[in-house]
Amino acid sequence: MLYKNQSQVLQKCLTTTNLLSDASKGRYGKDTAITFREAARASIGSNMPAKSLELKHTIKLILELGSEIDEIENEIKIIMDEINSPILSIPGINYRMGAMIIAEIGDFSRFDSPDKILAYAGFSPSTYQSGQLDGAYAHMKKRGSRYLRYALYNAAKYVCHWDSTFAGYLARKRAEGKHYNVALSHAVKKLLRVIYHLEKSNQQYIKSA
Repeated sequence: MLYKNQSQVLQKCLTTTNLLSDASKGRYGKDTAITFREAARASIGSNMPAKSLELKHTIKLILELGSEIDEIENEIKIIMDEINSPILSIPGINYRMGAMIIAEIGDFSRFDSPDKILAYAGFSPSTYQSGQLDGAYAHMKKRGSRYLRYALYNAAKYVCHWDSTFAGYLARKRAEGKHYNVALSHAVKKLLRVIYHLEKSNQQYIKSA
C-alpha cells in the first residue's frame, strides 16, 4: 500500500516539520509572528536600534519557517491522499498524525502483530500496569521510535475524544479504578490493533452509531 518513494518523501517532510517544531519549541506560530511584528512597529524611533534589528530578523525567520511548514504540510496531505490510507477514516486522526504513524511504521507486513509494533515504538508491558504513564513515557525516550510513540500517544487522546467507541472504552477503564494515564495506555493498544487491522485488510473504519 505504501510505496517506497512515497514513504521516503513523507518521512523527509515529517522530519523537516519536526525539526522546525523542535527548533521553535512550539512557540513560533502565526499569532506569535503577528505579535512580534506589532512590537517591531511600536519600537520604531526607539533608542535601541540593535534590538530593533534583531527583532526584525527574528520576525523574518518566523515568517519563513511558517511558510515552509505550510508547504511541507500541504505536501504531506497530497502524499497521504495518494496513499489513501484507511488510517484517516478513524475519527480524531488528522493528516499529520496519520502521516507520522504511517511513515514510522512503513510496511505493516514487517510486523507479525500489533504488539510487535508497540515494542518497536518502545512501549513495554509495564506501561499498561504502572500508575504513572508520564514517567514510563519519559523513561522510554531512549528506546524505540520517539515519533511513533508521540503519534500513538496523542492520537489515542484525540480518538477517545471524537469516537464514541473509544470514549466508552476509556471510560470503562477509568471506572475500573485505573489511573487516567494507564487507561489511556490501554486505548493506545486498542487503537494500534484497529490501525493494524485496517491497514492489513485495506478497510475503512466504521464508526458506531
